[in-house]
Parts: sequence; C-alpha cells; structure tokens
Amino acid sequence: MVQHSTVDVVIPALNEASTIGRVLDEIPFAELASQGFHTRAVVVDNGSSDGTADVARGRGAVVIVEPQRGKGNAMRRAFRETRADYVVMLDGDATYPATHIPDMLKVLQDSHDVVIGSRLRGTRAPGSISRMNVIGNYLLTWVACVLYWKKTSDLCTGYWAFRGSVLPSLQLSARGFNLEAELFSEVARHRLRMGEVPIHYRRRPTPTKLRALRDGARIARMLVRKRLRRNG
Repeated sequence: MVQHSTVDVVIPALNEASTIGRVLDEIPFAELASQGFHTRAVVVDNGSSDGTADVARGRGAVVIVEPQRGKGNAMRRAFRETRADYVVMLDGDATYPATHIPDMLKVLQDSHDVVIGSRLRGTRAPGSISRMNVIGNYLLTWVACVLYWKKTSDLCTGYWAFRGSVLPSLQLSARGFNLEAELFSEVARHRLRMGEVPIHYRRRPTPTKLRALRDGARIARMLVRKRLRRNG
C-alpha cells in the first residue's frame, strides 16, 4: 500500500470573495495526487463580511474562522491546528499562482525545511509591485540578510512552504504583515535549511491592504527586535 504524504494549503483571507475561488481552483490537486500527496485546502477567514467563507466552502475548502484580524493572527491559528506533513502558505488575492506548489514541495523533499516563492528572482506582471515597494523589498531583504547572516532574495514574499515538523518550534507573535519577517528570523534562529523557487507574481485585481511606509516600518522593527532578543 502506498503511503501518501499530507499537504495543507493554507490561505489567510479577509474579504477576498472575488478572488478566493480562483486561488482554490488553481491548486493542482490532481498533479499533487499523482506525486503521492493528499492535499487539503484550508482557508482562514479573518473576519470577512463579503461571503469569502461561503465561496471557499463551495469550492470544497476547509474553513477556519479566526475573528482576531491580522495575517499573523490568522496564520498562527492555522499553524496550531494543522497536522499535515507539509504546509504551504499563500495569499487569497490571486497574486501568487498556486501552480508553483509542486515545485516548492520538491525542494522541501530535497533536504530542506522551508522554501519561499521568490518574486524578485522570478517574473512580475506589469503593475504588480510599485517601484517604491520593489525598492523597499530589496532594502528590507538586505537588512534581514545583514542582521541574520542568512541569504534570502525576497523577505516579504507571502508564498512559503514548510515541513510540518518544524512549525511547533517557531515562536511567533506577529499580528499583521510583519509575519514574514518573523518567520525569517525564526528560520535563522533554528538554523533551518531554506530553499527558494522563482515564481511569477500577478497584479492584484482588488485594492491592496498593505500600507507601504507603515508596514515597512513594522517589518524593520520586527527584524531588529527579534535580532536583539536573540542576542539578549
């Protein structure tokens, strides 16, 4: 009897009814099944008022309701509840194609603990990231590499995949968009093996929830605070 590995594709979502269906439809369930993976889509409804949860359930996804808003809150809830062998995180706004998941799982199986989907090493649709945000991403990524002596090409990507066994060791407190910075700091602290897959990044069809200056400052503070705590 073939033993299948389990995969949870976790999607935090706040008022993404217009895009969550596309995200779920793109998950390559058949391809993953042919590779020996039993895959489950998990949508973390983060207080939506537009029927996001109903659309997700209609596509066959498991829905977790986390009323405390913030991407970090949603993902910490999902990490506590998942028991899958592999966990993939991507956004619910259809900017990250779920078709990259098989490539990310392949990297995990190749002796890595964590893998990111790198927008800055991949391709970007016109208008998908503003010039200011590109510069900010490069700057924050450089700061992270210097502070933690660990290489990454895209600190702020929302596309991550993990071996499920490493999640309980990650000490996370982020509530919002500084989650990825905290994930990187924890990966560095535990000396986890981290890989990258170049991905395509699409233009968001709905208004962004990210506020570049405010959230960029929070990301920088998270990097510094976690580094100082690590030295303390």
